[in-house]
Amino acid sequence: MYPNENQPIDPNYLDQIAPQPSQKINIANNKPIFIAIIGLVITLFIFFIGMIASGLSGSGNQLERLSARLTATEGISVSATTNIKNSKLRALNSNLKIYLTNTIRDITPLLAVEKIDVKKLDKKIIASESNEKILAKLEDARLNAIYDRSYARELSYQLETTMSLMRQIYNKTKNKDLKTFLEESYNNLEPIQKQFSDFNTVSS
Repeated sequence: MYPNENQPIDPNYLDQIAPQPSQKINIANNKPIFIAIIGLVITLFIFFIGMIASGLSGSGNQLERLSARLTATEGISVSATTNIKNSKLRALNSNLKIYLTNTIRDITPLLAVEKIDVKKLDKKIIASESNEKILAKLEDARLNAIYDRSYARELSYQLETTMSLMRQIYNKTKNKDLKTFLEESYNNLEPIQKQFSDFNTVSS
């Protein structure tokens, strides 16, 4: 409504009906919000860099892990030679030792291509793949006269996780030679793992 012509005009009237300018937020002057946004951007940047680095180096780390696991498993199979009583399990273990010896031999040059020295693996990976706990369990089993069953169970699981690791590396790598090696190694290991699993089932 317009003011009555007979009434005096309020000097502030025009200011009251004029559109009010929108208030602009100056982020730079609002320090808490500004710092929070900068922190978020830096966090996201570090996260994405980490994702990229993980994608680039993941295959190499997994190869080191596979090498360490094969070596640890070989140590377990060698230590079991004099403790196994069952003739079938002894023959199966002999086949496993041959498989591991050949596989470790064949993977060495492939690791070298990826600049991985089997004699200089990451100490953390070696520690994580250590066979000490398994050997301790097997020693207890030997003392309790249940070595064969325990050995079959432990090796069945150890070989199963090794096959799973092979699949992961196979799906990640673009190296054709490595893919061929992993496919052949997996196919050769699968029946051995199954025999350990079947022995454990029959003996349990």
